[in-house]
Amino acid sequence: MSTSDVPGRQTDVRKPSVDASAAAVPRPFRSGPEAETAAYGSPERPRVLVLEDDFLVSSEIEAALTEAGFNVVGVAASAEDGIALASALHPAVAVMDIRLAGPRDGIDAALELFRTRGLRCVFATAHMDAEARRRAAPAQPLGWLQKPYAMASLVHAVEAAVAQLKQNR
Repeated sequence: MSTSDVPGRQTDVRKPSVDASAAAVPRPFRSGPEAETAAYGSPERPRVLVLEDDFLVSSEIEAALTEAGFNVVGVAASAEDGIALASALHPAVAVMDIRLAGPRDGIDAALELFRTRGLRCVFATAHMDAEARRRAAPAQPLGWLQKPYAMASLVHAVEAAVAQLKQNR
């Protein structure tokens, strides 16, 4: 608790706790039906990883996807954290911003996730020019969503991405 500008009033300024241990837990690589269950969970709760460096935007994304029935398994602000979470938590799909905290961008993260885990993403970004699309093409993105966007549009894009992945299995 910290004191607000009004004498005698207290304002709650707690920050959300982050469980860094989730990224540090090594998990074996899975394939076949075990991997499918790990990534998709039950048919109505596909696992989604969010890579977004803006705390308010990532909170909105997490709330909208959770309300729509997705299992948001993690939120990362940097490419490095997102890659670690993907390795530990086995999501079915990632929602990816291009501008992330740290030296690597979302395209670098998407390329590495696709190359090492086969994980594909929906880019939700303000940076979707021709050069960004060219760089990201080898990661086989499942969609592009231009910021600013309505959360309903994001939910629809993730639903379409999951449906496409299920169809391609």
